[in-house]
Amino acid sequence: MFVGQVVGDIVSTINHPVYDNRRLLLVDRLDESGKPSGGYLIAMAAVDAGIGQRVLVLDEGNGARQILGSTTAPVRSVVVGVVDSVDLA
Repeated sequence: MFVGQVVGDIVSTINHPVYDNRRLLLVDRLDESGKPSGGYLIAMAAVDAGIGQRVLVLDEGNGARQILGSTTAPVRSVVVGVVDSVDLA
């Protein structure tokens, strides 16, 4: 898992059926200080997250498929939460 920031939406006209009625988000991985690292990835939204929000991303295929309830879904990354704050104390 890692913390990232949603920087855009992905729109596709042709996709696998598991993606029907689900949002795809472009997420920039954040470093330890909360700054964007430039490490972008596409993640399926399991929560209602929007552009500019910090999110928690599960970046592991089996865990992502468990969240979606499908053992055969072609998915690796899922946004599983919106981050309100990070305390490194």
